[in-house]
Amino acid sequence: NVSEDTTPPQLAWLNRVKQIASEMLVAQYSDFSARRASGLLRELTLSAESARKVPKILAEAGIRFVIVESLPGAKIDGVCFWLDDAKPVIGMSMRFDRIDNFWFVLRHELEHVIQGHGKKKIVIAAELEGDRGGVGPDVAEDERVANAAASEFCVPKKTMDAFIARKAPFFAERDILGVAATL
Repeated sequence: NVSEDTTPPQLAWLNRVKQIASEMLVAQYSDFSARRASGLLRELTLSAESARKVPKILAEAGIRFVIVESLPGAKIDGVCFWLDDAKPVIGMSMRFDRIDNFWFVLRHELEHVIQGHGKKKIVIAAELEGDRGGVGPDVAEDERVANAAASEFCVPKKTMDAFIARKAPFFAERDILGVAATL
């Protein structure tokens, strides 16, 4: 049972993720392990090369992590679903080959796992950019929660607010690069 209307390419992609995930052996899942994994993942954002450690961290947390290339026209970024009440799955397409998108989508889907979303309906994240990646009133509550967690994970609001307060109304390139380096 998928949360939104899905296209045949999205269903094909989703079934492939489910097929791979059902074959994976991972540790036993717990809410504590998922929250702990979130903290460990935060440490990995310092370098793009560290992203290679993501599958191991999630497997140790009992979360099946699958990357399946997106199909043409699918416009799918990620998915969260559960094989049963104790077997969460995060699937990603890597539709955009950008490290910022990787971390945002990963943390978005991890928040769905932490919140227990996707147990009854599969949560597909399609086109997670622009307003759909936001927290406005037009975004479903589950998606707002996941987007807010992913946004805070990538760029903590406190850090961004402090930067804006110090530098507004003019933002020099060196200042933007400096705050980006600290993030």
